[in-house]
Amino acid sequence: MFDASGRDNNTYNVDNFEFIKKTSPVVGGFIEKEYYRQKNNVELIASENYCSEAVLAACGSCLSWKYAEGYPYVRTSGNTSRYYGGTEFDVSEYTMSEIVASVYDCMENTGRKEGILFIDEINCVSETLAPAMLALLQNKTFGSHKIPEGWILVAAGNPPEYNKSVREFDIVTLDRVRKLTIEPDCDIWLKYAGQQKVHQAIISYLSVKKNNFYAVENTVDGKFFVTARGWEDLSRLLQSYEKLGIGISEELVEEFLQKEETARDFAGFYQLYTKYGEDYEIPSILSGNLSRENLALKEKMAADGAFEERFAVVNLILGALREKAEEYGQADHQLEILYEMLLHLRTQVRKNAEEEKLGISLLEEFVQEQENSLQIKVKMELISVREQKYQETAIRRLREYILTAKKEHVRSAENGFKRISKCFEKEAVCREDMIQKLQGELQNAFSFIKESFGENQEMLLFVTGITADKSMTSFIAGNGCPAYFEHSEMLLYNKEENELRKACLEAVHERLQEESRDRV
Repeated sequence: MFDASGRDNNTYNVDNFEFIKKTSPVVGGFIEKEYYRQKNNVELIASENYCSEAVLAACGSCLSWKYAEGYPYVRTSGNTSRYYGGTEFDVSEYTMSEIVASVYDCMENTGRKEGILFIDEINCVSETLAPAMLALLQNKTFGSHKIPEGWILVAAGNPPEYNKSVREFDIVTLDRVRKLTIEPDCDIWLKYAGQQKVHQAIISYLSVKKNNFYAVENTVDGKFFVTARGWEDLSRLLQSYEKLGIGISEELVEEFLQKEETARDFAGFYQLYTKYGEDYEIPSILSGNLSRENLALKEKMAADGAFEERFAVVNLILGALREKAEEYGQADHQLEILYEMLLHLRTQVRKNAEEEKLGISLLEEFVQEQENSLQIKVKMELISVREQKYQETAIRRLREYILTAKKEHVRSAENGFKRISKCFEKEAVCREDMIQKLQGELQNAFSFIKESFGENQEMLLFVTGITADKSMTSFIAGNGCPAYFEHSEMLLYNKEENELRKACLEAVHERLQEESRDRV
């Protein structure tokens, strides 16, 4: 609208819409009306639609005759990288073709020819992209980019009632996929929760009140929901707050369980749960530090308690044992990794002893080789994050052992290895102490539950809880626990006996009915 001197010049725009009106009077008329609206009215926004004739001409030139398909690799906006805390990060705008290209990058970096490409929120795809997505689902191809053979395409999405932006799957889409509907299942989630070390109070609560596990409600008063994600997030908060000594309020619980009744109920249960932990002195029961009189008092208190109290006591004991078993499992696995490294180191030392290369630098070179090997595994994604930490800890421990040997003026690799072996033996002794301690705690736990509840449902709950926990079953399998095997066999026998008795009663009942029909 303005020429190079800054003066108003409407020649270009008038000529423009007059020319367009010859081809399409409707479109040309719209442009004419918009031009005079902008020219004769005050624009109260920070508008950028006033420009020179040259800019307008450029916008209408062959430069705008382009189309975009998406590049096969990461595109960046502005600068190719940015720095946060001294670390360089790529700032990317991902397209589907770039996601496909990431599969090839993964194959190149790791050497893996098979894998899963997971696409979340599949039913949030725009209508314009829907045809391309259909081709991807059916042929594993997006434009000219094809997902390699050996890779499986998996997608997920929420139902429409959970997300307003989702699209209902039509028949054309459903015909190209194999749809699996996932429903919330508290029993299955509780198994997962035990493996993921979800707070024992949550496991205890949901074991009794499974109906409160999951809920999504749309009412006139608003949206109320409780989800598995909410329980898991709440678990992490409880664990953090307990370490810091911070109390938990109902209002805080409601931030995660956004249904007032459930939040209030769990908050009340959690308060009782923590009080039971203090009243029963669970650590002292397990360690055997209570006097006979005090222990008898706790046993009677548990026996006389209400159902929820008895249930909470068993879960408190399970939670304490689970932490101890997990701690032992980590220490044991760490020791196994260190032991394997020492076996390889011993081979290296013996080999070089024959070649008369006995400098302690040989030990340092071995540790460096282990570190280099670990970095290759990490780069190729051949090792989990958890296992990586174990390996890093073992390497760091070896460096500490070598440093100890050097401080003692050890010169040869052979003597250095002997010094390292002594350091390792001390850790092995600590492992044996952990085994004996945990075995004693398991025995004390079984004794307390038997004296308090007998061989009833509480014992069944306790044995079932141990069996469902990987850390505890691994410990028992490796180190034994006579009380566990005794009670698990007895409970199994009782279960089979009850099932047999039930079958016999059903058979007798059917026979009586047949005799009754015959008499009639």
